[in-house]
Amino acid sequence: MTTKNEKPTSSVVGEITNAKISDESQPKLPWTVSSAMFLAPLCWYGPVVGTRNVLLPQLFSQIDPANKVWAVGLLATIATITSAITNLAFGAFSDITRTKIGKRKPYIIIGDIIMAALLIVIANISSIKAIIFIWIIGTAGENAIAAAMYPQISDRVAPKWRGTVSTFYGVGFTIAQQGFALLAAQFLGDVKVGIYVMAGTSIVLSIIHVLLMNEKDNLSDPKIPLNKDTLKKYFFFPTHDARDFYLALSGKFFMVVGTTIITTFELYIFTDYIGQSTKSAASSISIFSSIMLFIGVFFALVSGPLADKLKRVKMPVVIATFALGIAALFPLFVNAAWAMFVYAAIAAFGNGLYNSVDGALNMDVLPSSDTAGKDLGIINLANTLGQMLGAFVAAAIVGCFGYQAIFIFAVIMEIIGGCLIFAIRQVR
Repeated sequence: MTTKNEKPTSSVVGEITNAKISDESQPKLPWTVSSAMFLAPLCWYGPVVGTRNVLLPQLFSQIDPANKVWAVGLLATIATITSAITNLAFGAFSDITRTKIGKRKPYIIIGDIIMAALLIVIANISSIKAIIFIWIIGTAGENAIAAAMYPQISDRVAPKWRGTVSTFYGVGFTIAQQGFALLAAQFLGDVKVGIYVMAGTSIVLSIIHVLLMNEKDNLSDPKIPLNKDTLKKYFFFPTHDARDFYLALSGKFFMVVGTTIITTFELYIFTDYIGQSTKSAASSISIFSSIMLFIGVFFALVSGPLADKLKRVKMPVVIATFALGIAALFPLFVNAAWAMFVYAAIAAFGNGLYNSVDGALNMDVLPSSDTAGKDLGIINLANTLGQMLGAFVAAAIVGCFGYQAIFIFAVIMEIIGGCLIFAIRQVR
C-alpha cells in the first residue's frame, strides 16, 4: 500500500499515478498474470453475453412470442440495476478483504458457482417471470466475478506493463463478446444444451484463471478499520482529483448505450427488421459474430502495442467510439443482412481498439490504487447502467418507432461518448 512518503510512479503514457508495484520491481512482463487476464472476460462475460443476447431471446420467443421484446428489455433493465449495486459493493469489499487465499479469489470462486448453478436452473424453467427473477440473482454472482477480476491488473501489474496486459484483457473481452455469441447461435435449436455449455465453460475457465493468477495469502496486509473515514474512502464515490475519472466513466456509459441498443436485439433485427427466418437468422448471426470476432481480435492485438509505442491511450478510445457511431449508419439506411455485416466489420474495428486500450485509460484515471476495486466498480457502472438504459430505451423505441430508429439513437450516443473521452486532460 502506498504511503504519503512514497513517490508516485510514472505510467505507460507518461502521467503520474500511484501503483502498488513499481516499474523497477517488475522488469519483465508477467506472463502468467497476462494469460489469466486474457481468460478473465471468458469466465463471466462470454457465458453471460451468449445466454442473454442469443439464447434467452430465443427461449422467450418460444415461451411468449407476443411479449418477447419487452421480456428481453425488462430482463436487461432489472438485472442491470442489480449489477450497478453488486459490482460496486463486491469491488469495495474485495479491496478490504483479508483471507488465506487473497482478497479477490473468494469472490471469483463463490460468484462463479452461483452464476453457473443458476444458469442451469434457468435452462429448465418455462416461465419468463421466474427466469427474470433467477437471472437477477445470477447477476450478483456474475458481478462478484467481474468486480474481483479486473482490479487484479492494478494489484499485480506495474504501470509500464498496463497497456500490454490490458491488451490481453481486451483480446479476451473481444473473444468473449463475439465468440460466445457465435457459439450460442449454434444452439438456437436446443436452448437448454446451449445454456449448459455456457455454465460449464464458465466453471472450467474460472478454475484455470484462479490457478494462473495464484493469488497469495494477504492476512499480513494492514486491516482496514470500519470508521467514517474508511467508509468514505472505500465505499463512496471519489471526490478528489477525479475529473478525468468521471469523464472516462461518462464516455464509457454513452458508448455502451449506443452498442447495447443494437446487440440486445441482434436476433430480432435479423428476424423482425430484415425479415429472415429463425434458421436464416442463426446463419446470419454466425456470420455477424465471426466478422466481429476475427476483425475485433486483430485490431485488439495491434492496437495495444501501437498505443504503447505512440504513448497514446485517449485518442484510440475516442476514434473507436466514433467508429461505432459510423457503423450504425449502414443498417439505418439499408434494411438488408449485408448492411449488418458492414456494421459488424466497422464495429469490430471500434470494439477491438476500444477493448484493447480502454483498460489502460481506466487505470491511468483512477484516483487511488488502494481503492482500485471500488473505483473500477464505479467505472463499470458505465457498462451496467449503459446496458440497462440501452435495453430499456431500445425496447421503447422499437415499440413506438420500429427497429430503424434504434440505429439513429446509437449514432447520437457514440458521438456524445467520444466527445466526453476527448475532454480528458491528464491522459494523452
